[in-house]
Amino acid sequence: MEALVAVIIGVLTACGVYLSLRRRSFPVVLGITLLSYAVNLFLFAMGRLTIGQPAVIDAAATGYTDPLPQALVLTAIVISFAMTAFVIMLALKARAELGDDRVDGNRST
Repeated sequence: MEALVAVIIGVLTACGVYLSLRRRSFPVVLGITLLSYAVNLFLFAMGRLTIGQPAVIDAAATGYTDPLPQALVLTAIVISFAMTAFVIMLALKARAELGDDRVDGNRST
């Protein structure tokens, strides 16, 4: 199972980097979004989540789930949503002012 999660994280990261290096703004936004998904999955994998266990209640509990990775991923989801909305608005503004959605600054085809 760990190998599958590692492969998925690697594929998401590779696709995110590839799309972030494109000329148009929409693939760049998709690439940044895929990178944030890869980071969220990485945080979940590093947290060693256990299924069906309660969060930390007291020190004497025998089985519990660490709530820190869940809090980190929840915060990362909110930040990545705000970042994606901001980048989309920047791309729309650049498209409106420049008449083109290229991120490299070249207007030639």
